[in-house]
Amino acid sequence: MTDTALCDLTAIELRRLIGRKAISPVDLLDACLKRIEAVNPAINAIVAMDEKAAREAAQAAEKAVMAGATLGPLHGLPLGVKDLDETKGLRTTYGSRQFETFVPEADCGMVANLRAAGAVVLGKTNVPEFGLGANSVNPVYGPTGNPFRPTHNAAGSSGGSAAALATGMVPIATGSDTGGSLRNPAAYCGIVGYRPTPGLVPSEKRGLGWTPLSVLGPMARTVPDLALMLSAMAADDPRDPLSGPVDPTSFHPLREIDPGTLRVAVTEDFGFCPTSQEVRGLFRDRIGRIRHVFGTVAEASPDMTGADDAFAVLRAEGVLARHLPAYRSRRHVLGPNVIANVEEGLRYTLEDHARAHAAQTAIARRFHAFFKDFDLIITPGMTVQPRPWTELAPMEIDGVKLRSYYHWLALPYAVTLAGHPAIILPCGVDANGLPFGLQIVGPRRGDAFLLAAAAAIERATARIERCGRPIPDLEALAKAPPIHTLPGADMLAHVGRAA
Repeated sequence: MTDTALCDLTAIELRRLIGRKAISPVDLLDACLKRIEAVNPAINAIVAMDEKAAREAAQAAEKAVMAGATLGPLHGLPLGVKDLDETKGLRTTYGSRQFETFVPEADCGMVANLRAAGAVVLGKTNVPEFGLGANSVNPVYGPTGNPFRPTHNAAGSSGGSAAALATGMVPIATGSDTGGSLRNPAAYCGIVGYRPTPGLVPSEKRGLGWTPLSVLGPMARTVPDLALMLSAMAADDPRDPLSGPVDPTSFHPLREIDPGTLRVAVTEDFGFCPTSQEVRGLFRDRIGRIRHVFGTVAEASPDMTGADDAFAVLRAEGVLARHLPAYRSRRHVLGPNVIANVEEGLRYTLEDHARAHAAQTAIARRFHAFFKDFDLIITPGMTVQPRPWTELAPMEIDGVKLRSYYHWLALPYAVTLAGHPAIILPCGVDANGLPFGLQIVGPRRGDAFLLAAAAAIERATARIERCGRPIPDLEALAKAPPIHTLPGADMLAHVGRAA
């Protein structure tokens, strides 16, 4: 096996080989660094590294293996950390010029837990400014390109993590999700992204402690890898009011589920999402190919009345809590998405907020009741297929104007409102060779069940034509021009600079 071939093994296989002393964590780190050197210039997924610190951590991991020490579940595995998550001694910018030189003195809680489980922090992955938007471009690092076509959007806000995973730069990576930020890039880059039940992965940074919209979660190339990572992330942390007692062993190893016993509801649009005709056609094709895998399949959806208005207000509430002071005192340092979100939030009234919270509660109750007749809901991952990253966000779909710059994320944010766990499974490519993903939604607090079901579906669909996980052309990426030389790469370079 060549050094770089290590990058293409699953996280579970890599961890097994490390535990058996068959490979060294140092050799694995070197393989990932070579892969980054070869393909990262074309897509700009990894944006900051401290190679010296990563090598020291890998060497310590190797010594622990050779000494026969007790090893954590992620021992020696290189980790990509989303650039919204603080990493001790490694630059964390949040994609904003305000923090262009910020180097945290401590890890955030999630990163600390992953290090404690044995992960080796290799680098930071690119994001939109403060994670606002589904296009991972910012004024500090520029754009992240899609691994299957670097001129196109890798989505976001965890776009750098997804692109790094798809190309084998790292075997596991962190993400976060409000309106689909874990799921959107997973669908666009052909990997697996998981939005867990709110609070399952605690965040001491949760600004509105009782609001479940924002979550942290794992990203990987396979469902078992993702479950392994989740077992190291799930915890009870009193600093997060939504967290509680949890048994990490319930996620890994995965229990066996026969997909032929599953009752599945399928919907192209939840009854309200502006899903494109292209995506509807892809979804019908894929469901037609895989429907025999399940016990029953029916076209059905929970009642999502009020979803668009509720998400708009609740999302704006979180943005105001985080960014209003900077908007009032240093507006010139903020990018267009941040400004648009703050100004939208300022237009809402207390009556709007009360109505939004009531609508979300009603949606969650109807969603939960829907699962009395179904085990899973399957939808397309996104309303449109990847577009060029020079378009910050689609403002129309099939000629119909969208109500906001994030309205195209309605398929994932419908699930956000309900509070249910959801996963993206890659399912082949479209006519242009770009990945297509399925969103699979599980029952309330049914994380262990959903992961087990998704793993069973993943195994089944891998054997079905046009339904497996696609692999990007690494040789072509290695020969591609650096993304920073492409037209439009500096489109946000002016943001945050002194007038």
